[in-house]
Amino acid sequence: MLRVEQLSHSFRNAQETVQVLYDINLVVEKGEMVALLGSSGSGKSTLLNLMAGFMKPSTGRVYIGEKDIVTLNENRLAEYRRRHIGFIFQSYELIPSLTVRENVELPLVFHTESPSKRKKKAMLLLEQVGLAEKADMFPSMLSGGQQQRVSIARSLITEPYVIFADEPTGNLDTRTEQEILAILQQLNLDLHTTFVIVTHETEVAEQMGRIITLKDGHLA
Repeated sequence: MLRVEQLSHSFRNAQETVQVLYDINLVVEKGEMVALLGSSGSGKSTLLNLMAGFMKPSTGRVYIGEKDIVTLNENRLAEYRRRHIGFIFQSYELIPSLTVRENVELPLVFHTESPSKRKKKAMLLLEQVGLAEKADMFPSMLSGGQQQRVSIARSLITEPYVIFADEPTGNLDTRTEQEILAILQQLNLDLHTTFVIVTHETEVAEQMGRIITLKDGHLA
């Protein structure tokens, strides 16, 4: 489902070029739940952004399915992300003026699906994450854990090939963290969705199917 080949990346500033990633090669199979583990400064967030198509690597390739997303121009890449990649953010990134259901539906607004089909899909996903009864509420009326569940439902609405999660439990207390991880694991089992979860917490990584560790820009 996801293949990274000879990926390296550096950032340039006025004084120097800073190498962040060095010759990364990895494969994530369809339906896997993988943790990308590393401390602050290890390069894990940069690798996530490259794999998700938010940035272009200095060298190397990123394949999702058989598509090399590095070769896509900005417009085609944006369209590809909308249709085939899901995202879960640490800070939820919900739109406060939209209801819970409308937030979940939002990625489908750019597709050709009818409003009734969008609503039906959103309600099914909200039921799966245990929030169907909150569909008409606004994000500010929910707890942090509930907002993250909305974010999870939104990430699934386009039936993406892979979902990238950036520290999805970073803003949550321990009990809520375990609830969110249990939801992700159940969705992985039920839907066979591929997850790549970035974390700096060993306790979170150990609950995934496989751990990929980054240290100082290298696979450890």
